[in-house]
This record gives sequence, C-alpha cells and structure tokens, in this order.
Amino acid sequence: YQRRVHGYNIVFHSFKIRDMENNKCLFEVDGDKEPEAGENQSQVATHPSVDDDPEAAVRTIRYNFASDFLKCKTIGTKLVFSVGEKPVPNFRMIERHYFKEKLIKSFDFAFGFCIPNSTNSWEAIYDLPELTKEEEAEIIANPFATKSDSFYFVDGELVMHNKAEYGYNA
Repeated sequence: YQRRVHGYNIVFHSFKIRDMENNKCLFEVDGDKEPEAGENQSQVATHPSVDDDPEAAVRTIRYNFASDFLKCKTIGTKLVFSVGEKPVPNFRMIERHYFKEKLIKSFDFAFGFCIPNSTNSWEAIYDLPELTKEEEAEIIANPFATKSDSFYFVDGELVMHNKAEYGYNA
C-alpha cells in the first residue's frame, strides 16, 4: 500500500475503514505488514487494468465491499502516513464521491501541520448519505460506477490526486 508523494516524501502506510456504530472493521490494508493467511479476499483492493489508461491505473484503486456497507450511517477512516525531511504545512484533503458521474457527497478535511520526519495518523468521520432501496439496488447492480476523487494539498498546492472505484457485492 505504500504510496509516496514526491517533493514532501509523504508515504502512506496503512488505511482502515470502520462502521462507527459498531466499530466493525470494513476494510484494512497495511503496507508495513504481510497479509494474514485467510484474509478476506473480497476486501482486497486492486488496480484497474493498465491497458485502459496506464497513468490513471497507477493512482486508481478498486474496492470490493459487501453490500451491507451501503447501510452504514457513519464510517471512520484512518490513514497512517509519514513525512520526510521537509515540513508539510496546511495538509488538506478534499474528497468527492460520484455515482454515474453525479456528485453524491463532498468532504473537506484539514490535517494542519506535519512535523518533518514524523509518522502521523489522520482519522476522518463521514456521515454517509441515506440511500433509498432503489438507489442501493442500482449501485449494487453497477459495480465500479461509484467513484471518488481524493485531492491532497500542501499549503494550497495540489500534490496528489488519487481515484477510487467501488463495487458492492449483493
């Protein structure tokens, strides 16, 4: 999972998503550890085919979640990352979620200042939009039509843009 942001040497080490109502882990990846035997492979994130667009494939990840994920009201995400020798002022993430190119929800999180040569954790709490049964069925029937863009800024300058695609198994 380790992903570097050049210039500031920001390295993403781990990422976890949990249901805030029952604290159940919905997804976890840790680039610093080997996956455990018998790990739930349906949760494994993958990259789309590089044949489509090699540059986008490198910065795009596909998640496969159980359809129960769509019933969550509030989730928490935790990102653990380290920074290099340069200070990272005003670290901020803007994330936008779409279904079939229609904006569903937008989030704006400010981490603030990151001390040089430090390891940091960033937890964000998301209130998810309530879906009708029809919307939920349509999202399940259209794997990877739900997408997100995550924009990372340092002191107002865009330093990274990641994309994600989501599938929900019925």
